[in-house]
Amino acid sequence: MILFPAIDLKEGKAVRLLQGRMEDSTVYADNPVDVAKEFERQGAEYLHMVDLNGAFSGKPMNDETIRNIVRSVSMKIQVGGGIRTMERITELLELGVERVILGTIAVKNPELVAEAANRYGKKVIVGIDAKDGLVAVQGWAETTTMRAVELGKAMKAVGIQSVVFTDISRDGMLQGPNIESTVQMAMETGLSVIASGGISTLADLSNLQAQVLKGVSIEGAITGKALYSGAFTLKEALAVAAGKANDEKIKDIAQTMAAKDS
Repeated sequence: MILFPAIDLKEGKAVRLLQGRMEDSTVYADNPVDVAKEFERQGAEYLHMVDLNGAFSGKPMNDETIRNIVRSVSMKIQVGGGIRTMERITELLELGVERVILGTIAVKNPELVAEAANRYGKKVIVGIDAKDGLVAVQGWAETTTMRAVELGKAMKAVGIQSVVFTDISRDGMLQGPNIESTVQMAMETGLSVIASGGISTLADLSNLQAQVLKGVSIEGAITGKALYSGAFTLKEALAVAAGKANDEKIKDIAQTMAAKDS
């Protein structure tokens, strides 16, 4: 399971939001490039970034920062936030981003998603954000009547292979991920799922890793606030995600979860 440390960008700074509220943000670093370099120094091979300004306004505002990060590290970087045209998808990929994450456009214009998947294959993934099981768009500011799983099935049908699934109610709250909904997304859609939102302990990562051991297609997990707040170190998280944790208690959690109901 891949561990994606997260950098959320707002006006060129690294921030974290509570439940997706722009007015409820905490600035963690004035220079996100330094944060990315530190993640890489600690062993990260992948990075998850979101242009929050783009997600809310639909207009990219953090390209200079994204470009500087891409040039400064060798990690594989996936970027989301306000990507709503083919031109924007191409622009980010040409910047050196490994994958782009389409969000609102998956609901508003699924034909574009299909075109992008056909043109760029695995370099295009979709972010599905849910509140009470229903899809939220426009930077989580608007909740639709579409069930998250139904959107997942629709995206699978047009060629998308992986999704980032976020339970908004858990995001930034350090209450643990919604594992049940994450598993449901993977099992009912056939998609490879990256879990996001609420990861607060190494046990949370172990619980997700346990689902991988049971055959659930969970590609990875995204963690942000827990790293910034010091709940665990990136090195510890990487070990657990890879199934190489030294802490026997953490191993036991994963083994117990994997054996449950088997």
